Amino acid sequence: MTENPGIILTILAFALVIGPLVFIHEMGHYLVGRFFGVHAEVFSIGFGKEIKGWTDRRGTRWKLAWMPLGGYVRFAGDMSPASQPTQEWLTLPPEQRARTFQAKPVWQRALIVLAGPAVNFLVAIIILAGLLMVNGEDRTPAVIKAVQPGSAAAQAGFLPGDTLQQIAGRDIDSFGDVVRIVKPRPGELLDFQILRGGRVQNIVAAPGVEVEKDRFGNTYKMGLLGLMPVEPVRVSINLLEAPAAAVRQTGQIMQMMVDGLGQIITGRRSVKELGGPLKIAQVSGEMANIGPETFIFFIALISINLGFINLLPVPMLDGGHLLFYAIEAVRRKPVSIMAQEWAFRSGLLVLLTLMVFVTFNDLSSFGVWDRLSGLIG
Repeated sequence: MTENPGIILTILAFALVIGPLVFIHEMGHYLVGRFFGVHAEVFSIGFGKEIKGWTDRRGTRWKLAWMPLGGYVRFAGDMSPASQPTQEWLTLPPEQRARTFQAKPVWQRALIVLAGPAVNFLVAIIILAGLLMVNGEDRTPAVIKAVQPGSAAAQAGFLPGDTLQQIAGRDIDSFGDVVRIVKPRPGELLDFQILRGGRVQNIVAAPGVEVEKDRFGNTYKMGLLGLMPVEPVRVSINLLEAPAAAVRQTGQIMQMMVDGLGQIITGRRSVKELGGPLKIAQVSGEMANIGPETFIFFIALISINLGFINLLPVPMLDGGHLLFYAIEAVRRKPVSIMAQEWAFRSGLLVLLTLMVFVTFNDLSSFGVWDRLSGLIG
């Protein structure tokens, strides 16, 4: 029998994940903008009509909107989607214009934009560092203790005593690295470099496909080789070691995200695996139902995901702005307003299309379309 976290827990958990992460993301933009003397006109959590808000003594309107699936900071003079000067901006008094976003040099604008994703990564690193100090870190040597008979590893020729050094060109430091690389690649041919009897050898193997079902009824396809490691080693992490270990773990998670995106783009994984806000809400409730520590780790994952997605070079995202600033820095002049307007309109269309698609996927994973077809039939 599968568990159900319930609609109330799901909504509360989703709010506890998305709300604070959007807030700190936008706060990163706000604080760096304020440091460089840019006036923020609006700081909004959510989109659409304002539910509640107030104006501070600096003239910034802080508000909560009815659609809490994001947020934004609107800086003074930010009058177009491409954040380019407009005729209205040119008519501002010089002292007022100096406090606008467009008046700042390109490196300051880039730092203001970069600050949002950077804060998301920083929060994730802090969370992961705390969890590492509590639980320690798995550093089990990548040495094979046993090979499951009939498994993909047995068929490929792995033997007890082999030490895995590289998989798909990536260095292996512990057995945890093996799991992170193999699990997301069911059925995919991988190159393994092993050390056997003092000699380096190469093996090509395709992990078998294992379908796992969690306690909530969700199913996942996982890669399985059939290797058993030597005795697990759990190393204690102190306060001085935790930041570096957390940064390393954040990098590993980002690598998994890059791999997953690459697999979907190249067709090695189904686009049906893409999830949107509804899926995040569902998983938020499930993680909260498992326990506080699991839920906190999930917040770190979503924070990394939010930072990573925003750095993609897609117009309308932070990465799209950074791309144009990089071009501006090289050319010593901005990209034309018309080119930026077209790029940002295209980016908006892409994002809206993606939002519709992932929402369709989410509803499909909940069985909505099957139930509707049953009613119609």
